[in-house]
Amino acid sequence: MLSATRLATRRAAFSPIMSIRPYSDGATGAPRPSGKGDSFTSREKGAEDYYVRKHEAEQLAALREKLKAQKEHVSDLESQINDLTKKQ
Repeated sequence: MLSATRLATRRAAFSPIMSIRPYSDGATGAPRPSGKGDSFTSREKGAEDYYVRKHEAEQLAALREKLKAQKEHVSDLESQINDLTKKQ
């Protein structure tokens, strides 16, 4: 009885694996030789372009803030120079 249950569990554990035939619509994301892309590649390019524009806009805003701070610093230094020259 015990050997019969072992045999049954062994058979269940070593069942043959069935192969599944893959079906696809073709190369949905592959580049075309003619240069035209499908909807996935055009959407991906749009998302990448959006990310790049957003990142560049953030960098430009940060540079403008730095420039503003530097201009304020220069004007403070100029006012200090003017104060020192007036005292002499």
